[in-house]
Amino acid sequence: MPDWRITCFFTGKGLRRRGVADIALGGALAEIARLGGGVVEGYPEETDDRAVPGSYLHTGPMAVFERRGFTRTRPISPHRWVVTRTVDGTSPARPQGVAHSR
Repeated sequence: MPDWRITCFFTGKGLRRRGVADIALGGALAEIARLGGGVVEGYPEETDDRAVPGSYLHTGPMAVFERRGFTRTRPISPHRWVVTRTVDGTSPARPQGVAHSR
């Protein structure tokens, strides 16, 4: 069982496709790290091969989770996956191997 679950994002219609989900996911991962880390699970929608209405993206797009270091664990519908990542409680919540710039 995961220690944490990221289940839903809400982005107002006028702010979609501007990186809000990515920033929200990064903030959630930083907070999880601050609280001691652990295994994190998400349920994003795969969007690479099709146009997806915004209402289907309430769990976040797959690309956002993969950029943040999540890996696909198992499919739960034709276009939705369970993804997981372990967040270390002592390290920044960014994907391994990604340089941090200021």
